[in-house]
Amino acid sequence: MLKLLRTILIFTLIAVLSIAAYVTYQLWRYEVFKTPVYEQTAPELPEMPSTTSVLLFSKTNSFRHLEAIPAAEALFQEFADKHQWDLFITENAAVHRSDLLNQFDLIVWNNVTGDVLTEAQRTALKQHMLKGGRFLALHGTGGNEHYDWSWFPKQLIKSQFIGHPMFPQFRDGTLTIENRTHPATAHLPETKAWHEEWYSFDTSPRDDVNVLISVDENGYDVPESLKMGEDHPLVWHHKVGDGTVFFSALGHLAEAYDDKEYQTLLENASIWLLHQ
Repeated sequence: MLKLLRTILIFTLIAVLSIAAYVTYQLWRYEVFKTPVYEQTAPELPEMPSTTSVLLFSKTNSFRHLEAIPAAEALFQEFADKHQWDLFITENAAVHRSDLLNQFDLIVWNNVTGDVLTEAQRTALKQHMLKGGRFLALHGTGGNEHYDWSWFPKQLIKSQFIGHPMFPQFRDGTLTIENRTHPATAHLPETKAWHEEWYSFDTSPRDDVNVLISVDENGYDVPESLKMGEDHPLVWHHKVGDGTVFFSALGHLAEAYDDKEYQTLLENASIWLLHQ
């Protein structure tokens, strides 16, 4: 009997250590333990002969969306080819310099996580937006629980992310399309089934933004600590000074960027921003 208990204990310990090793590996793989890097030397911009230029910034100093980032980059390259935009893709945060940002008609932050900008770079982005910049923020860009720069979640995004469900991390839910007259959402039905890592925020930004899409919390299992109640926006746009921001909390999975209706949402959101 003692030998049996010892054998069970050994196998249990091996199982626990194996699970711990797997979890640690996954956290390492997704760069959760990454030491932050802050670039000081700006990239050299290529010639941009088109009338429209777009910056696609995909830097991470925290959790890295390994599948979604390249999927979004490929999709925006398709948009650029289709509309003859000059698209510059970089992870060099030093591109956030006033004279460089002013060369772009649209800035897209593609699942950017962690604090990625120096104080000077933060100032450049903030001034750019207040003076009329156009900013498209995708999923993880608004999904950091801790920022050193409070202006970013509170003013640029307009709400502070507090978490998402786990175990399972991805759940089926139902999107409610609240505004079907906006160019980004006019093609969508009244509701849309969606599989997502559902973001929750500390407060609803509805009083300060124009909500386009929300989620029905009755349609998926929301942990008590993440419940926002009947008002749970996920896609919205708003003004920051003279600038315009469009944020979508959707798009953790690479499959989101293969969804034709979501592709159209992002394409039309970009076009709309370019004309603001």
